[in-house]
Amino acid sequence: MNIYSPILIILAFFRYLGRSEKMQAVMKKMYLGWVMSEDWSEDERTFMERALLIAERGRGKVSPNPLVGCVLVKDGHIIAEGWHDHLGGLHAEQMAIHDAEEKGHSPNGATAYVTLEPCNHFGRTPPCTEALMWAGVKEVIIAHHDPNPTVRGDGCRVLEQAGIPTRVGLMVEEANEQMRAFMHWCEHRRPLVTVKIAVDANGSVDDTSEGSKRFTSHGCLEKVHELRRDCDAVLVGVETVNRDDPQLNVRMVPSTKQPLRVVIDPNQRINPKATLLNDEGETLLMQESFTGMPSLLHQLADRDIQRLLVEGGPTTVARLLEQQLVDEMFLVHSTVVHRSPVPSGLDASKLALAGLLLDQEYVWGEERVEHYLKAPTEA
Repeated sequence: MNIYSPILIILAFFRYLGRSEKMQAVMKKMYLGWVMSEDWSEDERTFMERALLIAERGRGKVSPNPLVGCVLVKDGHIIAEGWHDHLGGLHAEQMAIHDAEEKGHSPNGATAYVTLEPCNHFGRTPPCTEALMWAGVKEVIIAHHDPNPTVRGDGCRVLEQAGIPTRVGLMVEEANEQMRAFMHWCEHRRPLVTVKIAVDANGSVDDTSEGSKRFTSHGCLEKVHELRRDCDAVLVGVETVNRDDPQLNVRMVPSTKQPLRVVIDPNQRINPKATLLNDEGETLLMQESFTGMPSLLHQLADRDIQRLLVEGGPTTVARLLEQQLVDEMFLVHSTVVHRSPVPSGLDASKLALAGLLLDQEYVWGEERVEHYLKAPTEA
């Protein structure tokens, strides 16, 4: 099946013209509907499920590259598998071919199941299209097109021209969710904004009384560190830094990298002895250069920041909500009651005005967590 859908061409055209996000959402919905229209066998779904599963092995290690998994199938059996393991390492297709050779299997004549369209450009590694052609695969089945302008259909075109048929759209929604931050960054040229905020039993975000301490459990803190590991940067306002002196790094779970710390401080009030100014991590101070949240998000996108975690304070969160720049929120509910409370200013109406809808609930340690997602744009 030729992958050059008119829908993709139109979507690229509207993005080029800078049309509204609403129009882009309409076109994206049309695209997803188109690629999901093909019938897929149970075996094909099983193979792509495996590719999606092993892609997770690169989580927290490959950004700004996306998570990608690949399995090679021959005679109805998986003979090799690969994933993008770390930035600068082999891509999933290349690792799968190497895995086949190490196991004594020839990839010639195999079908490759890949979660993202193979690249066709030189970056940190050679093109995956060349690796697949060299290996002699007979067909490539792909979950999701690559929206990155350096690829965007070119990988499939090259494979088709080499006589290797491609089919696209198997488990596209699952792949889209797995690569959500990457897809968002490519489409909007700004990071996916994730807010994490904790409140006490009465909705207070802080306790100003003397001797107050962290009011969430150890188990909840571990989940927060997992969230930091999955983000490229952590943002706070200067008040949070001056009051709490946070490290804003990943310590409680294994991680091969640390997020960029971003502090909004337009009036240059940060304590020069703050930990995040004096440790080994990287901190970006937004002082005279801070001209507003939209501009900041685009600056971060230019630094390849694809997912931004906002951890406070209430003024910073409120500003993002008012401008409808929050894509998801984790609202942590503690049973603790603050003696000198600081109101969060959050309620159902404010979240609704920000376009956020309750998605589901979790338990982090001893706390209940509400997860909100931005409502999809209606046609």
